[in-house]
Amino acid sequence: MKPDPFASLIKRFFADFLPVQRNLSAHTVSSYRDTFRLLLQFISEHYRTSIDALGMEHFSPETTLAFLDHLERSRGNTVRTRNNRLAALRSFARFALAESAPDFLPAAQRCSPSG
Repeated sequence: MKPDPFASLIKRFFADFLPVQRNLSAHTVSSYRDTFRLLLQFISEHYRTSIDALGMEHFSPETTLAFLDHLERSRGNTVRTRNNRLAALRSFARFALAESAPDFLPAAQRCSPSG
């Protein structure tokens, strides 16, 4: 069974890209981690699968929009908090594209518009 690059991408995103390449503060990295904890839990429940079984195909624009809606409705997050979470997801989408995740290309392009 070929390993899915999703887990590897997430690991490199947090271990190298954010703190080393982008030199983001520990608080920002922590905020991004919180976003992914919530996202992975949401996607796991949405697709009724375990978190370790999630793959690139689960990280789609539709799922992202459902997640953001969930944050506002179920968790009572403000638009500002939701937009901070969206920034983390867009950053990951751009990172995944740069890391040549070809299976992720269509979804990442829709999650991270140019500009």
